[in-house]
Amino acid sequence: MLAVNLGSRGIDPAREMVEYCNWPSGTYWSDLRRSHGYEQPHNVRVWCLGNELDGPWQIGQKTAEEYGRLAYETAKALKRIDPDLELVAVGSSNSKMPTFATWEATVLDMAYDHVEYLSLHTYYNNFANDTPNFLAKSLDMDRFISTVISICDYIKAKKGGQKRIDLSFDEWNVWYHSQETDKKIPPWLVAPPQLEDHYTMEDALLVGCMLITLLKHADRVKIACLAQLVNVIAPILTKDGGPAWRQTIYYPLQHGAQFGRGIALNVNIDSPFYEDKEFDTVPYLEAVATLDQENESLAIFAVNRDLNEPLALEGDARAFRGYRVLEHITLTHPDLKAINTLENPNNVAPQSNGDAQVEDRNLYATLPPASWNVIRLVKRHETD
Repeated sequence: MLAVNLGSRGIDPAREMVEYCNWPSGTYWSDLRRSHGYEQPHNVRVWCLGNELDGPWQIGQKTAEEYGRLAYETAKALKRIDPDLELVAVGSSNSKMPTFATWEATVLDMAYDHVEYLSLHTYYNNFANDTPNFLAKSLDMDRFISTVISICDYIKAKKGGQKRIDLSFDEWNVWYHSQETDKKIPPWLVAPPQLEDHYTMEDALLVGCMLITLLKHADRVKIACLAQLVNVIAPILTKDGGPAWRQTIYYPLQHGAQFGRGIALNVNIDSPFYEDKEFDTVPYLEAVATLDQENESLAIFAVNRDLNEPLALEGDARAFRGYRVLEHITLTHPDLKAINTLENPNNVAPQSNGDAQVEDRNLYATLPPASWNVIRLVKRHETD
């Protein structure tokens, strides 16, 4: 996935970039790529038509009408070069933008015929130091996704279209630890240590809840990108170009990438809850399951939001006759503000010490207080 600049630039530079990346040879831009040492096309299949163009922080900020028209015309030009491209229209920078919902409807009304996705972005913080409320913020993400799906389906119905617009949640994370420090960085430094959030145990729990939310909406969220990867609000930190270590939020992402394969299951959850001033009632349990039919394996991802008490998990496993628990991974720490550092990189790290088991076609497990859990099951065969 690459993004073209539709803020300070426009249709022709976008067209030239696609030609450079994807056209085999014989044109100015494709031959320029070849002269740079890349004989074969890069073959980039997904292109974002700009980025966060509703934001006043952007150079070239646009109204929904201005952007929708430009996105439509740019999409036409790009698909003249490569008709099989998948294009992402810019959605609201977050659900708190004053133009949210109206922006989505207006942009899609103009660009629907030539785009495949609409983008969503969100970041959460705990400036209030209210951990129960912080861990509930994935409920806001869930509402955000559901609302945008409704808008996409409304535009489809309005136009009498056959094409379903899917979602690209191409920026999501926790982001707030570095914001005050970054204000003190002088401008125009070379490679400043900017946006280097040092993530805590509670951050890992919310990232886990957000990952679960994305999996719950896997029928429509077809692209989801944690922002970023190394140093900048990232699961991996480095020190002066030297050694690297894993932050707390690395582990939910790692587990999702490794084990969240196949089909996301519709899990019906009955959970105790707590009261919150922003979200009313919040379930202590956040969970989803994925089924890898090819490898006959099942993965259950679960967060216990209860900060003080373990949560007894019981699941009906009748549909998975012959499956056994392979592993129950837990990520937890007595200090919710605990972080990993270069000197102590495994201060917060997962352990395969859970007690999950299958008995009488039911799954039983204990989820520790304030914990991220991965329960892996595999099909038992007679040779096992």
